[in-house]
This record gives sequence, structure tokens and C-alpha cells, in this order.
Amino acid sequence: MSSPASSPSERRRLVCLASRSPRRRELLHEHGIEHLSQHPGIEDSSLFPGSVSPSQWVASLAFLKASAGCHLDWEAGDAAPLVLGADTVCVKAGELIGTPTDAAAAERTIRALANGTHEVVTGVALLDPIRRSRALFVDHARVLVGPISDSQIAEYIASMRWEGKAGAYNLRERIAAGWPIQFEGDPTTIMGLPMIKLVVRLRSLGVIPRVGAPIVTGSAA
Repeated sequence: MSSPASSPSERRRLVCLASRSPRRRELLHEHGIEHLSQHPGIEDSSLFPGSVSPSQWVASLAFLKASAGCHLDWEAGDAAPLVLGADTVCVKAGELIGTPTDAAAAERTIRALANGTHEVVTGVALLDPIRRSRALFVDHARVLVGPISDSQIAEYIASMRWEGKAGAYNLRERIAAGWPIQFEGDPTTIMGLPMIKLVVRLRSLGVIPRVGAPIVTGSAA
């Protein structure tokens, strides 16, 4: 006599990242989160925030991406999918700075962020297409960037490492390169996924990091 099929609540949960961002995938992998990844099929570069706050904007884009991801074929097998969308912007003097579209925009962004502070805001949406539930949250971090020489900027722009990055930079990569950067808050928020809050949320939804993954503590509020 065969055993009855597991209910959705009893099935293994699998995170389905509605993005092909290598940085977000790297963060999930480093924290032991089993996941699949696909582009959600939408481009937000032509969208404008209007009068909403940076927090409202990134939360809306994260939800848009996760919603689009719910319509993709994830080939999750017997696992119950949990669709993850995220979006990140930098805010400097009240101006939203997203992902540069070309080298000239990337250079303008780096020069604007040098010798000053800016805020990084990342929004996250977790959608459960089986239970028809959703969870949205936003995290903030503050970044202080020191002086960056013309030669450093030119070399960086030529490297094309700015492509696909909010604010035209990746925190870990630029610190490793010796740029004068300090920050307050969760560094992974600056890199595109606030893992301290996210891991807590995922655990509450039945996603258990693999054995040996870093122990992450913090509030999911």
C-alpha cells in the first residue's frame, strides 16, 4: 500500500530566484540556500518611480519581479516553490541611482558617489504560489566612499565590472580592490540581498539552509 502524497505544507521548499544576478545567486549559495534561477522576463530600466519613496520603489519592483516569476516553469520536481524577487537602488542627496546603462553612466555614478555617503536600499518579495501568500520587506545600509583617483575610475570603467550593478559597484569586490569604502548595516543588503533578514524569513517559511552554512542571526522585522 503506497503512502499518501505529501501536502504542500509538508513538501520540501525550494527558493526560485526571479533573477539571473550572479551576486544574488552567490549570496544564496554562500548561505546554504538551495535555489533555482531564471530571468523574470521583464525589464525595469524603462520604469520610473514617480513620487514614491525609495523603499516603496524597491519593494514594488521586487514584487513585480516575483509576480512575473510565479508564471515561469521552474521544474522544481516535488519541491514546493517559493519565488524570490529583489531590487536594489542607491540614494544620494535624495536622488535614486539604479543600474547604469552604459560606460558613461557608470563613470558619472562612480564620480557622484566618491567623496561622500549614500544609502543603499534593497527590497525583497517572497511569493508562495501554492499557499497564495506573500511577504515583503526592505532593508537599508549606509556607505561612505572616500576619494577615488581618475586612473582607478578609468581602469574600473574599462573592466566592465560595473555592468548590472546598482550604483555601478559591488561592495565586496571594490573593497577587495582597495577602494576606500566603509559601511553601516548588513553588507549583503548593499550587495543585493539582505541575508540576515532573508534567512530568518526563509526559515519561517520552511526553507532550511544546508548543513555547514553560516549561522545567520537577526530580526526579520
